[in-house]
Amino acid sequence: MILRYSRPEMAAIWSDETRLVHWLEIECLACEAMEELGLVPSGTGESIRKAVDVDPTRVAEIERSTRHDLIAFLTHVEEQAGEPARHLHLGMTSSDVLDTALALQMVQAARILLQDLASLKDVLHRRAWEFKDQLMIGRTHGMHAEPTTFGLKLALWYGEFARAEERLTRAMEGVRYGMVSGAVGTYAHLSPKVEEFVCERLGLRPAPASSQIIHRDRHAEYLSMLALTAASIANVAMEIRNLSRSEVGEVAEGFSESQKGSSAMPHKRNPVTSEQLVGLARLVGSNASAALQNIPLWHERDISHSSVERVILPDSTILVDYMLAKLTDLLDRLEVNPEGMKRNLESTRDLFHSEQVLLALIRSGIGRQAAYEIVQRCAFRALEGRDFRDVLASDPDVTARLDQETLDGSFSVEHHLTHVDHIFDRVFRPQESNER
Repeated sequence: MILRYSRPEMAAIWSDETRLVHWLEIECLACEAMEELGLVPSGTGESIRKAVDVDPTRVAEIERSTRHDLIAFLTHVEEQAGEPARHLHLGMTSSDVLDTALALQMVQAARILLQDLASLKDVLHRRAWEFKDQLMIGRTHGMHAEPTTFGLKLALWYGEFARAEERLTRAMEGVRYGMVSGAVGTYAHLSPKVEEFVCERLGLRPAPASSQIIHRDRHAEYLSMLALTAASIANVAMEIRNLSRSEVGEVAEGFSESQKGSSAMPHKRNPVTSEQLVGLARLVGSNASAALQNIPLWHERDISHSSVERVILPDSTILVDYMLAKLTDLLDRLEVNPEGMKRNLESTRDLFHSEQVLLALIRSGIGRQAAYEIVQRCAFRALEGRDFRDVLASDPDVTARLDQETLDGSFSVEHHLTHVDHIFDRVFRPQESNER
């Protein structure tokens, strides 16, 4: 597991102690269900629960001999609980315990990630409104396109993580299923009522059908959701890296007084957090690929998925938890350079107004292709170092169709901001916006 990135509450979910505590609770609840059915002496489950203090070290010691984790656990329970422990695990199979406990762990991890996403959205919301009208050049293919605002960029990211929140909620519900159905899922040696009892008390749903396991498409959806969230994080981090480049200089990661950028070059102020986040997203994505490969298993069950999940589930949830926290802090402390944005906006000497000129020519009555050729010709002349407006004003094909007032009107920066408020309403006040 990638424990170096873990926060205590997330790491605790995947600890051996937590896993064994879940196992004990599942076994005791199954025992209590059988008590209600008259199959086990009354009070057996509770007496075992009180007698046992799980010790991961002792279970690991027994497992070195049994080479079976669940049997090692049951042996450990019997050592402490004595004779009543013979009533545990009646009619059950290992995966009844393992898969049900795993569902609890995934749900608990998802709840932490949902809290992370809520914190990230709060920061994005605040900073989007802070820079709603901060003009900057938009870029497509890495080239200057038309003006946008930095607030709109942040609003886009807010919407992306709102979708991540929705996906995570769906994926959490998709794995919130337990099972206590026996060796091949037929309930041959126990009643389905045992499963219903256990799941209800754990806050899970009984799997409608299972083999010896809960099928792994559920887990693959969960890991795919984590990979999508990580990819969204990388999307933001990549943009911050690009806007931080020396020749762009529009934003910069927060830099502490004692922080260093390079061992050789004291002037360096590198976007290290953004770079780290882009790299870590690759790991989460590769884990989702492994989860997809866990779906096809032999017959009612094999264990080829098990070893993989012991790595990819803790690692992916720990990493995404870490990445969301890092991105939230990065955006909260992000330094925005309005002067740099203004400098870059003006650097192409109004070329970004080319579409407005194109549309003005079309409205004057000429065909689109002819208008396009005129504007493109003038734009390429401007690239040689002249002001775009001056080139247009001296071109006879333009002046024959556009008077000075119309031409000047085609160079309105405010025109590009006309619908910013409308977009913000749709992103941040969707219900109110839809009612209008």
